[in-house]
Amino acid sequence: MALISKKKNIYPIGDPLRNYLVNHGRAIEIPITYSDLTRYNNAIPLYDGDGKDTLWETLFFPQDDMNHIYFGLKNIYAILKADGDLSVMEHLYVDRVDACTYGNTYPFRVRIVNRINDNFDYFYIKKADASRIYGLELEHLLSPNRMSYIVNGSTLIEEHIPGIPGDQFIKSYMNDEKLNKIRIAKEFVKFTERCFVRLLGDMHSNNFVIDVTPDFEEVHYRIKSIDFDQQSYEGRKVVYMPQYFKQNNPIINIGLELMTPATVKQYQKEERSLIVNRMKASTHNLKALMRSMRKDKISIPENVSNLKKELADHYKHSSFLESKSMGDVVATSLQYLHDNH
Repeated sequence: MALISKKKNIYPIGDPLRNYLVNHGRAIEIPITYSDLTRYNNAIPLYDGDGKDTLWETLFFPQDDMNHIYFGLKNIYAILKADGDLSVMEHLYVDRVDACTYGNTYPFRVRIVNRINDNFDYFYIKKADASRIYGLELEHLLSPNRMSYIVNGSTLIEEHIPGIPGDQFIKSYMNDEKLNKIRIAKEFVKFTERCFVRLLGDMHSNNFVIDVTPDFEEVHYRIKSIDFDQQSYEGRKVVYMPQYFKQNNPIINIGLELMTPATVKQYQKEERSLIVNRMKASTHNLKALMRSMRKDKISIPENVSNLKKELADHYKHSSFLESKSMGDVVATSLQYLHDNH
């Protein structure tokens, strides 16, 4: 079983990463920052449809602040969804602002509703953490999922990632007679490859969602990470291997039941081939991101030292031992994949 050693530090955005964000359209001025949302004056617990405490709180703001804050939040949503076209705000309103009571960084979640059709959407406002931003950008460049986020100073804005939470999927859908077991098992194998190659850790079922897409004959599944706080921070390789988290066992057991080792290896090769193709398609951005990441401090020295040794042994490749930072370790992992695929 993979365990996270202790609460991770928040790492500030350094000049190299901020320059990357500016050069690639991720750094944008916004009217409301994280600190503005801390000015609430009351909060009540948020319960789900079954009356269970969600561990989120709904916040209330002083009347003189609320109009300004809500207008700014609609403006941010327009930036995320429509390149700042304020005309999309006409039929939108902020239904509520929630805060997560169990997260490391006390993130805020904004619920936006279209008053014409009652359709709703969410986005998140968080403290900017350099390792999380590297995780978001690597997901954008190396996975099949496109990530929409913006940074302003020490504030990070993230688009909501739709899908069924992994723990809910395991609880409510695993015994569904319509479940395509081999497809979900195959997708989990591919997901584990994506996580391990780019060193995204802590991917148990609470930290990913499953996007279910019906086709005319079959159902397709896509597993999407939703938590990037553990991008290349921990010093043990098992943290970056989702198959070692017991919360994922119901999906893993399906794979053990239906797939041979040769089949698993084939799916791993397929995903690694796709990752290499994505690396080639985003060569300019990826090289710039790695230059920044290699200079940055996003972990502690003992974690870097231990992880590079474990990966050198895992791959039988001594280049990992030359790594001085977690960025070096990630870059070496990607280079090894590129050279040996």
